[in-house]
Amino acid sequence: MVEIRHLKTLTALRDAGSLVEAAERVHLTQSALSHQIKDLEERLNCSLFIRKTKPISFTAAGKRLLVLADELLPMIRNAERDIARLAGGEVGRLNICIECHSCFDWLMPTIDHFRQNWPEVEMDLSTGFSFQPLPALSRGDLDLVITSDPEPRNGITYLPLFSYESVLVISKQHPLTRKKQIQPGDLCNETLITYPIDHARLDIFSRFLDPAGKEPKQTRTAELTVMIMQLVASGRGVSALPNWAIHEYLENDYIAARPLGEKGLWCTLYAAIRSEQAEAEFMLDFLDTARDITFRNLSGIKTA
Repeated sequence: MVEIRHLKTLTALRDAGSLVEAAERVHLTQSALSHQIKDLEERLNCSLFIRKTKPISFTAAGKRLLVLADELLPMIRNAERDIARLAGGEVGRLNICIECHSCFDWLMPTIDHFRQNWPEVEMDLSTGFSFQPLPALSRGDLDLVITSDPEPRNGITYLPLFSYESVLVISKQHPLTRKKQIQPGDLCNETLITYPIDHARLDIFSRFLDPAGKEPKQTRTAELTVMIMQLVASGRGVSALPNWAIHEYLENDYIAARPLGEKGLWCTLYAAIRSEQAEAEFMLDFLDTARDITFRNLSGIKTA
């Protein structure tokens, strides 16, 4: 009576916390997802979750199926990996480069999990802060680049990982805390703290300040997120950072944050790979693992 698709839907509902986001994760319309759950409830003759609660609250029956899902779905995925190895017969190499300073928080757990399942794949990790990684990807020196700045290139495929909101991080005493949202002109008298990346590759410039013809009073750089947090909290500047990267600092009431613009500044993180490897089993599994870990552990992200 219970099918694998039902278990996947329930885990997506639990992890996403809403019908809308869960539907996106399992590639269904909200109507189709609701129909699938209703069909399962009719088969089992019981409710699986309590309607109109946020986040979604599961009944005892729903929780029991989630336990089953957490036991069964990893077993199925491991079996699929083993079959892929037997069918493909390839060892593979995965040289990864990241253009995102704050990505280490989720990338390292992804790599650790992937290594357990694909020990035969040779892996390496570097940062793209001091060179241009996309040409290296085209040449074959790299196999995967994590970037939020895709450039059209022959032979390169961009696969979305997740979308996130870039917000302005400010001290709790900053005058901008009185505003509900930040406009470009609000930064003209501010010191903007960024990672040491060219301004053209930063969304706060390319998609927020530059189109409005505005610029901050001055800029300074810091290598690490924790360093930026300390500078912001002490009133020595403001910074635009991913919402998920500052979640812990907001929870601990260390800093404040405001959306950039009326609709917010939403960005998408991509995995850039050579098109010839787009169907490689170990590559697909790495990307699926990355999505699983990010959606399970990061706050405020959405399906791209």
